[in-house]
Amino acid sequence: MSAGRPLRILVVDDQTLFREALTTLLEARPEVDVVGTAAHGAEALELVAALQPDVVLMDLRMPVLDGVSATRRLSVEHPGVRVLVLTTFDGEDEVFPALRAGAVGYLLKDASATLLVEGILAAGRGESVLQPSVAAKVVARVSQLPEQPGGPRPQPLVDPLTPRELEVLRAVAEGLSNREAAQRLYLSEGTVKNHVTTVLAKLGVRDRTQAALRAHVLGLL
Repeated sequence: MSAGRPLRILVVDDQTLFREALTTLLEARPEVDVVGTAAHGAEALELVAALQPDVVLMDLRMPVLDGVSATRRLSVEHPGVRVLVLTTFDGEDEVFPALRAGAVGYLLKDASATLLVEGILAAGRGESVLQPSVAAKVVARVSQLPEQPGGPRPQPLVDPLTPRELEVLRAVAEGLSNREAAQRLYLSEGTVKNHVTTVLAKLGVRDRTQAALRAHVLGLL
């Protein structure tokens, strides 16, 4: 993505009405530009090659070629294109295969317009974005992993988090957007954004999902 231009978006969903409604919603936002729509994964692969979008909004259960298979191929054939799953399903049988296939984020169709646009922009930056219910599943899966015998113990933070930063971290781990965290904590959105940046730096991670996982390992949640 070049600075100053909208993110180029490809919408992939087998429901015509949903594709049209989502396109209308996104076209009202200056940050994004819907360059095409596809009804299944095979069509998506053809359009990605032709249109070179920045982000693909990918449904999962579709005819011809499902979303997980399409995501897996995109991650190999077009590694610079970010896939953000947008679906109705948040079961483990959908979430983990999609993330393993290369999706950078996972949102549900009942997400607010604000969360959806923030998720698209985050995906465009290569960051992870997860619906709260999905984030909870990821953290729960990590917490169930057995400890490796004789493995290194997690090292404490050199620069500990402040009480306010811990509050922001907990909001991040729940999958809240900066705006939602700001409303919960009675802070400005800009203040929350600054805290998130500081938290990521202190934890030594690049994105919000890694922050949640790192925080779990350190026992901060």
